[in-house]
Amino acid sequence: MRKKYKIIDLFAGVGGIRLGFQNAFQSNAEFVFSSEIDKFSKITYECNYGEVPNGDITQIEASEIPSFDILLAGFPCQPFSNAGLKKGFDDTRGTLFFDIVRIVKFHKPKVLFLENVKGFRNHDKGNTFKVVQETLEELGYKVYADVLNAKYFGVPQNRERIYIIAFLDNEINFEFPSALNQEVKLGDILENKVNDKYTISDKLWAGHQRRKLEHKKKGNGFGYSIFTEESAYTSTISARYYKDGSEILIKQEDKNPRKLSPREAGRLQGFPDSFKIPVSDTQAYRQFGNSVAVPVIEALAKNILKEID
Repeated sequence: MRKKYKIIDLFAGVGGIRLGFQNAFQSNAEFVFSSEIDKFSKITYECNYGEVPNGDITQIEASEIPSFDILLAGFPCQPFSNAGLKKGFDDTRGTLFFDIVRIVKFHKPKVLFLENVKGFRNHDKGNTFKVVQETLEELGYKVYADVLNAKYFGVPQNRERIYIIAFLDNEINFEFPSALNQEVKLGDILENKVNDKYTISDKLWAGHQRRKLEHKKKGNGFGYSIFTEESAYTSTISARYYKDGSEILIKQEDKNPRKLSPREAGRLQGFPDSFKIPVSDTQAYRQFGNSVAVPVIEALAKNILKEID
């Protein structure tokens, strides 16, 4: 009988990191606690996992959280104040990383899995990352960090994220997963028939083209991006995709380009079609844009399981 690992899911969103760990650990994972502040994300989480996440983590005592082995957190990138004054842990006060640390201090889990934007590594001249690393090392963890791109893990999206993985057992030599040699293209995740409401209006399309031209005159490459079924990958989907969809538009014959449907946005992040979307399109785009590329998480989780099992 293999060991069951108790896991907590912080800043859970719609549970993308959880899904990757569930896929990798199968019956070896037991989720004992989750937390998320956004009410619409909580609706999607409950609909898919049968539990309502707890609310604001800053209001929850570490002692109220059941004991656990693995902490998951896709936490926001915030600067640490007084940076450079070498206060270590106290530098983190007032940030959400502080809440991760106080929970880790109390529970001393075996593994920490943290995800953040690629720019986190150089944020505040590299200081933000340094404080995180040194704080975790002070707590006795061996820290690994690397940037992985989703396009090498079976989804047609150019999405780079930093993964910080820390082990209480200092004997562990963790290796980041290498790229899966899986050829994918955008057509693999597109639906056969998509409602016309996702085709952008003449007015919006004219605006996109006008702004693109203005950017071009200034000599920068900003503006909309158009992709076809044959495209190897799209640009990064973000939480603001619901606004105008300009970062990922799909070419259509004899029509204006269209946005991805919410289901396609989910697929672009590696969510299966069985993942339920109980919210409005606007919220669905925000939720998937804020989430993670599930197959990257799964590959990382498999390597973690190898080390601790």
